[in-house]
Amino acid sequence: MDILILGGAGQVGTELQAFPWPEGVRVHAPDRQSLDITDEAAVAAALDARTYAAVINTAAYTAVDKAESEVAAAWRLNALAPAILAAETKRLAIPLVHVSTDYVFDGSGEGFYAPDAPVNPQSVYGASKAAGEMAVRSGNPRHAIVRTAWVVSPHRGNFVKTMLRLSGERDRLTVVEDQHGCPTSAADLARALAAIALRLAGDGAAPTGTFHCVNDGATTWCDFARAIVAGSARRGGRSVPIEGIPSSAYPTPARRPVNSRLSSQSLTDAYGLAPRSWEPALDDILDRLVGPVRSH
Repeated sequence: MDILILGGAGQVGTELQAFPWPEGVRVHAPDRQSLDITDEAAVAAALDARTYAAVINTAAYTAVDKAESEVAAAWRLNALAPAILAAETKRLAIPLVHVSTDYVFDGSGEGFYAPDAPVNPQSVYGASKAAGEMAVRSGNPRHAIVRTAWVVSPHRGNFVKTMLRLSGERDRLTVVEDQHGCPTSAADLARALAAIALRLAGDGAAPTGTFHCVNDGATTWCDFARAIVAGSARRGGRSVPIEGIPSSAYPTPARRPVNSRLSSQSLTDAYGLAPRSWEPALDDILDRLVGPVRSH
């Protein structure tokens, strides 16, 4: 069984390639130089070259603030590419698993967002990702759109690595405390995406539609930063005080959702997947980045 992974160099793509796939499953993760997923002919040729059982698309334009000025680039990768992938996978009757984001919501809702909550993106990034979702839904009925949020890992740039770097450089940090969300381990998300792709590949009646996958529990960016620095300190890293500030004190080109909390219940109901709490997931990442907890 062959599975195509797009966006293999990113956080989630890296973890998908490291995932212990069942015997007989071969994963292929071409880089962007060898496959431009915004090129319809190139995508068609790549899919025709091998019989794929499923395609997992983790590729995205994720520079949220830069997207405000690089509108066309964001829409090409986040909306046009999914439209091409949906059309070409439908042509070959291949299920498509597509990763999306909490930024499709405006963040004004209370509690945890369910997949059927109304979308109302407030940024170019969010709007382009919402358009990509629509392209997948309309283009290939055998799809699973998996929204996630606050993805972190030992790879690439992310909030955990930024906080570790800054806590080593500065004596005090300030982090916004009025944005709420669910940290998500790229490794845990990859496990869910792999399970969904394998089920869709082997079961024509497997659930399709839109799902959320985040680690269980919620926090704020400020409290998440405190957990990161405290976890690092337990491993011999440097501990620094962290002051909470309002979003208004840290203006950014793109508006962030105040509430990014997602409910993974639909994923549990459909696929039996129940992501663990974010705290042990963070510990696993810190073990890899900083080292094991030191005994006293």
